Amino acid sequence: MNQPLAGFAPAPVTARMENHGNHMAKIAMQTGNDLFARVGSMVAYEGFVQYEPNPPAVRQIAKDWMTGEGAPLMKCTGDGLLYLADYGANVVVINLNGDGISVNATNLLAFDAHLTWGVERVKGLAKFAGQGLWNTKISGQGWVALTSRGKPIVVDCGGGEDETYVDPDALVAWSPNLKVKGKRSFKAQSLIGRGSGEAYQMAFSGQGIVVVQPSEDSTDRLRVRG
Repeated sequence: MNQPLAGFAPAPVTARMENHGNHMAKIAMQTGNDLFARVGSMVAYEGFVQYEPNPPAVRQIAKDWMTGEGAPLMKCTGDGLLYLADYGANVVVINLNGDGISVNATNLLAFDAHLTWGVERVKGLAKFAGQGLWNTKISGQGWVALTSRGKPIVVDCGGGEDETYVDPDALVAWSPNLKVKGKRSFKAQSLIGRGSGEAYQMAFSGQGIVVVQPSEDSTDRLRVRG
């Protein structure tokens, strides 16, 4: 191999799911250890890997996706190495190790198919955003890959009395055990968020983390409807 190109070759596999650079996830596929991934995210694979769009396990919760909190998923099966990406976004790989995470569906790249998952309403926000905010909750022993528009910051809420405030359009994920509430901001509305009118933030407190991207989503996730 040409020496300058050799530095871009994949490293030996050390885990079920890991990063290849900052913008790609590498998954070690094995028969019986299936994966759900965002439709269209496959950029390359080695070995024998098959894809099934809109599998039955996804159709079972399709009724919840009328809320808009749904990412089109495909089931990946087989043996080999699978590489996933999302238009050059940063990729964050997480081993849940029995914990859970609540993810904005637009930031969900892939997760182990055996994990427990579903679409849930975020409590405490309905009065701020009409019917409220919906997120995808994933938990169990396994791996999850998230995307971020730029290098994210992971804030440890620390369990103290101080709350952590996040623009909903920059929110990627958070620990599901955190307490969440909405906050209106009038004086800072020209500084926080992209929309006109009232600005809204999500306030987090308790033991856990919040993942925030340095770029706002293309559509407002928390706004007055009606």
